[in-house]
Amino acid sequence: MTERSHAARKNEPDAPAPAPTPSTPAASGEDAALSTDPIRVLIADDHALFRRGLEMVLQGEAGLDLVGQASDGAEAVQLAGEVVPDVVLMDIRMPKISGIEAARLMKEVAPSAKIVMLTISDEEEDLFEAIRAGASGYLLKDIPLDELADSVRSVHGGQSLINPSMAGKLLTEFATLARRDAEGEPAKHAPAPKLTDREMEVLRLVARGMNNRDIAKELFISENTVKNHVRNILEKLQIHSRMEAVMIAVREKLIEISLFTGGRGRPVSGPERPQLGGKRLG
Repeated sequence: MTERSHAARKNEPDAPAPAPTPSTPAASGEDAALSTDPIRVLIADDHALFRRGLEMVLQGEAGLDLVGQASDGAEAVQLAGEVVPDVVLMDIRMPKISGIEAARLMKEVAPSAKIVMLTISDEEEDLFEAIRAGASGYLLKDIPLDELADSVRSVHGGQSLINPSMAGKLLTEFATLARRDAEGEPAKHAPAPKLTDREMEVLRLVARGMNNRDIAKELFISENTVKNHVRNILEKLQIHSRMEAVMIAVREKLIEISLFTGGRGRPVSGPERPQLGGKRLG
């Protein structure tokens, strides 16, 4: 190339920068698995020693960033609004307001946050209320330490996790809801909005514990399309989590319980959580 052509190219105006692509609203949380940014984690527990244990575990994990710690429910909500975490690990029994009430309030100040109840409570009522409050996971504190980071990543990626010992209780609640409807018990709720055929297909696969990538492969559609379907399902049902979507779907007879039981009497709404070996949190 001649000096003249070099000079001419230098004088050419710079090519216009591509228009910025509108970002997906943070509230969707469905492309979390594709993000290369660290997963921002908030801890909420009234026991300082337990918080310290979680801190040590999370800080030793690549791709996880501990952005805050709270010692009660009110502080957890305030911090969530300030630091906007991706995942919140929260106890149920806390001063001022409970973890369940904090979960409800967090959906107002940090709607993109995925909330995991990490608790010693194996009470059915706590489990159901946590799901209704929008929790994406319910794990007991006896979970091995070496599984905690993977649990955070799974929930951030769109999975719903339930401790195996609690999964059977959830299935029992599903069956009870379905039986009440079958017996003609007066409904205490408004019927769910109608979902499209494709949304029903996606919901059935969500109930089987599949993530967006697996659903996309199963239905031969893009992950982005799956993400949009899941977002529409949650908006139509006016809920915050996939787990709650499954509960409502069973209640309204949109799907059958047999679709998401693995033939072992418990839902397969999340990966198996072996409880043998490893250090434990409590």
